[in-house]
Amino acid sequence: MASAGSSPHRSRWWLWLILAALVVGAFGVWRLYFAGALAPETAASAAPSPAVPVTVDEVRDADFPVYLTGLGVVEPYDTVTVSSRVDGEITKVDFKQGQMVKEGDVLAEIDPRPYQAALDQAVAKKAADDATLKNAQLNLQRYTTLSKEDFSSKQQLDAQQATVDQLTAQIKGDQAAVDNAQTELSYTTIRSPLSGKTSFRLVDPGNIVHATATTGIVTIVKLQPISVVFTAPEEDVPRINKALAAGTVPVTAWSSDGLTKLSDGHLALVNNSVDEGSGDIRMKATFANTDNALWPGLSVSTRLLVDTLKQALVVPQDAVQRGPNGLYAYVVGDDKKVAMRDIKVAQEGDGLSVISQGLKAGETVVTEGQYRLRDGAVVAPNPPAAAAAAKAP
Repeated sequence: MASAGSSPHRSRWWLWLILAALVVGAFGVWRLYFAGALAPETAASAAPSPAVPVTVDEVRDADFPVYLTGLGVVEPYDTVTVSSRVDGEITKVDFKQGQMVKEGDVLAEIDPRPYQAALDQAVAKKAADDATLKNAQLNLQRYTTLSKEDFSSKQQLDAQQATVDQLTAQIKGDQAAVDNAQTELSYTTIRSPLSGKTSFRLVDPGNIVHATATTGIVTIVKLQPISVVFTAPEEDVPRINKALAAGTVPVTAWSSDGLTKLSDGHLALVNNSVDEGSGDIRMKATFANTDNALWPGLSVSTRLLVDTLKQALVVPQDAVQRGPNGLYAYVVGDDKKVAMRDIKVAQEGDGLSVISQGLKAGETVVTEGQYRLRDGAVVAPNPPAAAAAAKAP
């Protein structure tokens, strides 16, 4: 009975022994595979972080131009609608539409025959009156001689003198009529009053034109030089007037998107009043436009140079970062560690920022790669030229 009762007890003991062996084996497997696999990660987290590659530039002193930017529209320097000054039929058009013409070039011709006939008639009348005057002058000489010998009365002499004076005045009127007829005849040849570009032709050959018509024959615009009319806020008027009083004020015209430079010019005038509705002042700039980059009606961006800050503290605009507490920049120390520095910016333009507080000349600031940085991070700085070369294909 004793041997039969001990058999279940021994079976439970072996079962617990087997379970304990399994637990010990499982723990060994966990230590071997899992703990061993996590060990490199723990070691890696304990190792120092690699240097972050960034692009840097130097804080430096430089002259900084201060520009006022605006929007403008190109306008012709001069615009003329060429019309006929006499009535008549257009017999010939001597220009092509859109052609560049010079001052004095023939544009169109009107039938000259009626005006030539009027001139001939005026010339003939003057010739007849010249002959009559010549005869009257000879008679005056005779009366003068006879009067001295008492063969002619004083009354006859005075009457002949009056006749000569009357004919002399009449010939002056004849000469005026001849001059007028010649002028009218010259108007039958229509010439360009300025050098510029022609528009579409408004009248075709064979049409009758009138001096009182308002449509004209063609419009000519002067492109060289050319003007740009643009605006600036009223608060900038004192600065603009001060710059204009000091001398020539440069103005640069750019494409409407501000990416392409079109032409260099100068400020010609400032309007004599501020627009009460918009609060803007209108200005006009003149450009040589030798390459015809500016075209009438074109919308452009303008940059007006009103001042130059001498030896201002400047950094690339990309170095300036914006955070919840304002503007800041990452400054690289001698130990290649960066420090976040609060700064203040006085002016911006041409890819540069003028620093009024927070930086000193000669310091190095990060211009690219700031998103991977934190205060105290170690960096591998590259100058702008090296960074650009690395990006080049």
